[in-house]
Amino acid sequence: MNATPTKKDQRIQYPERTIKRAELALRCSPFYLKLFAEMRRASIPLPTIAGETGVQKGYTQRTLSEFAAESGLMWLINVGLLRREVDGQGITDSFRLTPLGHQLVAKWEQWGETMPAPSQLERLRNTLNRWLRLSL
Repeated sequence: MNATPTKKDQRIQYPERTIKRAELALRCSPFYLKLFAEMRRASIPLPTIAGETGVQKGYTQRTLSEFAAESGLMWLINVGLLRREVDGQGITDSFRLTPLGHQLVAKWEQWGETMPAPSQLERLRNTLNRWLRLSL
């Protein structure tokens, strides 16, 4: 008798290129791992991430305007790490992790409370990817 894998056992296999781009975007973002760890359990509304609240909760490195926070989160949506929460009325101001986001955050949570800091070259590469919307 063959055992059927449970939903927890099944992991989506992403191309290495997709994973590297997502890791880079996450590491270069102005957000701390704590934000993404909490997104593993529940959606987080934008007003909780932006402004002084984001700094106080340990979500952001510095105070971000709502526009800057949303812009950073939208880039993470574009690379496949996040999605916007939807309710019966449509899209909300809350964000959740995608399966790819869950995989990366789980990996980094095992290593500690911080993500590896990007080098200057990696920051430049991420900025170019973001501006030009390149796949890698």
